[in-house]
Amino acid sequence: MHTPFDFSEDSARIVYVKTVDVADLPPEVQANAAGREQLYAVHNADGEQLALVADRQMAFVLARQNDYAPVAVH
Repeated sequence: MHTPFDFSEDSARIVYVKTVDVADLPPEVQANAAGREQLYAVHNADGEQLALVADRQMAFVLARQNDYAPVAVH
């Protein structure tokens, strides 16, 4: 049984949500950013980008729908 405070390897599926400036992205991604200045990236613990989405709430919902615990990076 896992509790909310059980950080064993099986239960600790954490991802990190951070803002990304569209200007720092490749041109083909910038072209699809629909005039936005920032997007939100979801990264795993190894730093691999798993998703890039339009808003913060969407990033958190996406993470939770895929059984991850999202954490904001400031």
